[in-house]
Amino acid sequence: MSDTPLGRFCWYELLTTDLDGAQDFYRRIVGWETGAWQGEGPEYITWNNNGTPIGGVMQLPADALAGGAPAHWMPYLSTPDVDATVAQAERLGGGVIHRMEIPEVGQLAVLRDPGGAVFTAYQPSGDTPGHDGAPALGEFSWHELIAGDLDAAWSFYADLFGWEKTTAMDMGEAGVYQMYGRDGKELGGMMNRSDDMPPPCWGLYILVSDVHASAELVKELGGSVVIGPMEVPGGEFILQGIDPQGAAFSLHSR
Repeated sequence: MSDTPLGRFCWYELLTTDLDGAQDFYRRIVGWETGAWQGEGPEYITWNNNGTPIGGVMQLPADALAGGAPAHWMPYLSTPDVDATVAQAERLGGGVIHRMEIPEVGQLAVLRDPGGAVFTAYQPSGDTPGHDGAPALGEFSWHELIAGDLDAAWSFYADLFGWEKTTAMDMGEAGVYQMYGRDGKELGGMMNRSDDMPPPCWGLYILVSDVHASAELVKELGGSVVIGPMEVPGGEFILQGIDPQGAAFSLHSR
């Protein structure tokens, strides 16, 4: 019986238009190291945080670029049975974009939720990446879904991964910000998109030491700050930005 957890955010992948430029940007913003993966296929670089691989970066495939896909971050969610997760996602109104198996790595399924947000279900061959404790500096600390329909999105992910509602925040005209977690640990929040937001997508926050200092560096390195730095409940700070290649990213500090 597999000991792979269901519904853990376990890997974070950037698809970019400039492999070298993206590496330089995030190494300087977050402090990550990078390393070349030695497997077959397209060039793949891992993001390493204090020596531990936490994600990867690769060139945005030509067919995706031709189809209008921008550079973007993709969350991976672990599952002990990717076939069952795919079948369940389809029953719940989601769709399958792509499936593949990588020797000694595992099975992947790139899925689309009913609102259009994209994520990857991952059944690892060995140990599941990531951990269930509090995030350390340089790790992803918050996972935010901009949903087309919050109620429908919540039903989909709760059924698919067993997530639980935690607290909710009334944002007035913007609606409810619903926070969620698994096994007693809060993972992120979900909200309905407004007209000035991008199409439904996942927003991924990286924990850094000082968002205010990071904001200046983002601009110096050719990125842009879209929102923030701003204080959020609990005395913490966030910013949302666009990297020089056009991928949206977010930073978080305490």
